[in-house]
Amino acid sequence: SPDGHAHEFCSHVAEEEIRDHSVAFYSVRKLSRGTMDEVYDVVVLGTGLKECILSGLLSVSGKKVLHMDRNKYYGAESASLSPLEELYKHFGKGEKAPEAMGRGRDWNVDLIPKFLMANGQLVKLLIHSGVTRYLEFKSVEGSYVYDKKGKIHKVPSNESEALSSSLMSLLEKRRFRNFLLFTSNYDENNPATFKGHEPKKPMRAVFKDFGLEQQTMDFTGHALALYRDDEYLKEPCLQTIKRIRLYNDSIQRYGKSPYLYPLYGLGELPQGFARLSAIYGGTYMLDKPVQEIVYENGKVVGVKSGGEVARTSCVIGDPSYFSDKVQKVGQVIRCICIMNHPIPNTKDALSCQIVLPQNQLGRNSDIYVSCVSFAHNVSAQGHYVAMVSTTVETGNPEQELLPGLQLLGPILEKFVCVSDLFVPTDNGLESRVFISTSYDATTHFETTCEDVVDIFQRVTGQPFDFSTVQSQIETVEQ
Repeated sequence: SPDGHAHEFCSHVAEEEIRDHSVAFYSVRKLSRGTMDEVYDVVVLGTGLKECILSGLLSVSGKKVLHMDRNKYYGAESASLSPLEELYKHFGKGEKAPEAMGRGRDWNVDLIPKFLMANGQLVKLLIHSGVTRYLEFKSVEGSYVYDKKGKIHKVPSNESEALSSSLMSLLEKRRFRNFLLFTSNYDENNPATFKGHEPKKPMRAVFKDFGLEQQTMDFTGHALALYRDDEYLKEPCLQTIKRIRLYNDSIQRYGKSPYLYPLYGLGELPQGFARLSAIYGGTYMLDKPVQEIVYENGKVVGVKSGGEVARTSCVIGDPSYFSDKVQKVGQVIRCICIMNHPIPNTKDALSCQIVLPQNQLGRNSDIYVSCVSFAHNVSAQGHYVAMVSTTVETGNPEQELLPGLQLLGPILEKFVCVSDLFVPTDNGLESRVFISTSYDATTHFETTCEDVVDIFQRVTGQPFDFSTVQSQIETVEQ
């Protein structure tokens, strides 16, 4: 719609919940009637977004769920911190924020900001689960890509934008336009649309056949298809074509960019799924440290906390609860930047994403920049919150972010965090302990959703079906 609000599937959060987020917490607690000393189908540890989605989906499908978190707040690693003083405390920068930053309660700063693809998996989950009744979204204004000359350009996503883009020469624009026409018409069930490019043909060969230059391949693979490295070039082309289509379909839904972002920050998302779980019988316990995961003959049988054991045959949780069952595979550095101006060269966008592809920087992994502002109720009037993130490759992570930080202009305050990346050491089918992976450096939720769907399928032994979730909710509501 013209004002940028994604009204098609969004509804307002209740006024009193907006003014005081503790109301949202209370509404979940009020619905939670269980105790530790019971038998549960599933115990979920940590209230990060992945865990809350799984808790909500499993509750809807009829499972008796206990959801615990050692913290006093929702969101775990993916929390939004409010008021602003909490952000300063979290990063050890004192108890108070400068007065020039405005009212502390006007700020909701994501620790791991990410955007939602308008036609992507998380939005489908939100729609099919009914969680959109608790949230309102706004479309992100711009999607940009960086070139090796240090300039940023709007990502061209359709034929007309390809012809007007400053990224390419005249001849390259025509070649890229032909490539986009090919991807938009491609149908894996109709060989007539293949034009000599079967679904299993490596993506690199497809690019080569269209005569595309390295820079065009870079922004197509990393800013349109959203790959984090170049491994996809060796893979069958079908997946990349589908990803480009998803980007284009998402843009067509709301206009300026393919991305959406919730008003009041991402902390609203785990709370929305937590409410869904509570409505369908889920029990929530915050400020509940876990003493022990109890096993018998290699299989989980319970979770111990405060001297009590919640008995269960299935546990789901984030890596921080299972130091003996995860391995470190790398690190991510994130730098939250507070500014009083939009990012230069983005047409004064109130929100945007910039992808800096690895090859344009001589790196092995991309750098990501995201920016939101007062327009999304996450900062005081006139202020912007940018995040620069990447996968760590050297012994000086902050130096690695420089190309992204240099795009921002003057920065009022920086908050830097280096986080370890963990993955589970096994698939959990033997022990019935299912562990999510750490959040990566990307500024979108597609990889997050892939992990959620994968865990759901391992827990239930059934393929994930969005329409099943919707029908289960409709059945219960009737």
